[in-house]
Amino acid sequence: MGMLDGKVAVVTGAGGGIGRATALELAANGAQVIVNDIGGTVTGEGRDAGPAERVVAEITQKHGAGRAVANAGSVASWDDAQRIVQDAIDNFGRIDIVVNNAGILRDRMFHYMSIEEWDAVMKVHLYGAFYVSRAAVPHFRKQESGAYIHITSTSGLIGSVGQTNYGAAKLGIAGLSRNIAMDMQRYNIRSNCIGPHAFSRMIETVPGQTEEQMKARAEKTRPDHIAKLISFLGTDAASKVSGQIFGVRGNEIYLYNQPRPIRIMARTDGWTSENLAEHWLPAVQKAFTPLERTRDVYAWDPV
Repeated sequence: MGMLDGKVAVVTGAGGGIGRATALELAANGAQVIVNDIGGTVTGEGRDAGPAERVVAEITQKHGAGRAVANAGSVASWDDAQRIVQDAIDNFGRIDIVVNNAGILRDRMFHYMSIEEWDAVMKVHLYGAFYVSRAAVPHFRKQESGAYIHITSTSGLIGSVGQTNYGAAKLGIAGLSRNIAMDMQRYNIRSNCIGPHAFSRMIETVPGQTEEQMKARAEKTRPDHIAKLISFLGTDAASKVSGQIFGVRGNEIYLYNQPRPIRIMARTDGWTSENLAEHWLPAVQKAFTPLERTRDVYAWDPV
């Protein structure tokens, strides 16, 4: 018996990396899975049904026929998103879990970033998460249950150089998840985010890494680490977990705080530019969040 027996999951971007590991883990825990992947490049070009079909073949080999179905639709298309969810209904009769994992990169320093590079990343990450989530919610509401797990990133939660489009989309996903959780709590529908640290083809594109650094990271931060938490969040044991942001780095699992006021000042006579400079700035400046990268915030080696 698996903790996901009888449940049906959609995993986007499941042809490789975290998505593939997640599809395999969900199936190992008893779920039936729609394995979605367009089979494109890391920048989003091209279409190939092969990656999704190969993951379905892996699941079939391990767990028998009928446990997984491939879908090569694009999450950046509203119509394709509808078909992704409909595939779950047509093949398995229901949908219980949506894992919004699909993503691309179009890295560029902000002053060089084109409109097309901005739009392409937004469409896949932020619009894609909305499209697939919105397609699933009528079914979730009808059955009064359902779980969304969205993949965010430290590029948005902390910040990253050369990834303005990606970071903005990923932080937007955190806001999307939080508000879905609040709107849908009356229907027992939950929504959470995970900011993963895992070696994948997207990580390989990050500049400034030696071959030795990438090899060490691959050994300590594997996609299956993230898949374990995703699988748990889809179970009934996580029915009270919603609106949260988690991180996974190797064997570490952590809970992020979320923005709340940390320092408040008021003046009965109001503020001016002069007294802001004289009184307010010196009082709050030490509490500013520094411009740190992920590697600065996570300065220790993963376990």
